[in-house]
Amino acid sequence: MSSPNKPPTLDPVAAARWAARALPASAWLHEEVARRMQERLDVIRLQPRAWADWEPLRGGLQAHQALRARYPRSALWQVVEVAREAQALTRAPWWSPARWRGPVVHDGLPPDGAVDMVWANMLLHMVAEPQALIARWHRALAVDGFLMFSCLGPDTLRELRDLHGRMGWPAPAHEFTDMHDLGDMLVHAGFAEPVMDMERLTLTFETPQRLAQELRHRGMAVLGIET
Repeated sequence: MSSPNKPPTLDPVAAARWAARALPASAWLHEEVARRMQERLDVIRLQPRAWADWEPLRGGLQAHQALRARYPRSALWQVVEVAREAQALTRAPWWSPARWRGPVVHDGLPPDGAVDMVWANMLLHMVAEPQALIARWHRALAVDGFLMFSCLGPDTLRELRDLHGRMGWPAPAHEFTDMHDLGDMLVHAGFAEPVMDMERLTLTFETPQRLAQELRHRGMAVLGIET
């Protein structure tokens, strides 16, 4: 029986392999989700003295830079799996004035209570132990700090799942955790009054091959399509 604390079909070994995989660029879909999530920051009055970006490359480098511009005096913790890859893309060059006059940038996990905001875009659905990661976010936050995260929900790829079922193929992706279950995980970890929001994005692709390429870049697979 699957643990209630993790998606039922997400294999820990596969999740670890995906987390360690180098990516050529940030996903355009992740950038769009991050842009929408940043709009929610307009209603938050707290200006973080320090914040953490969990996996900035996977979450969207454009979003990462927009957040740094939004909080120009805030210290930053970059939590990355492929450290050299993210450093090369998110650090200012050594000759840049921003490197010396800008806020302090740390690489690695922030100490407990070190940040006022944790930002984690499009990450949680690819983690085998979401409850453990949510608990780590809670420890990193100072009192009255806040968490901003996004992930895919159970309606994702609904049409493709129906097609795979009719054709007798394995599912195109693992099951994604329901929003209400994520809310329960947040409360269990110690977060107060979590606010959950859902948006449905409809995507179209010119060819089945382009769809298959996009899904493979997102860590999913499609059967029956030659590329």
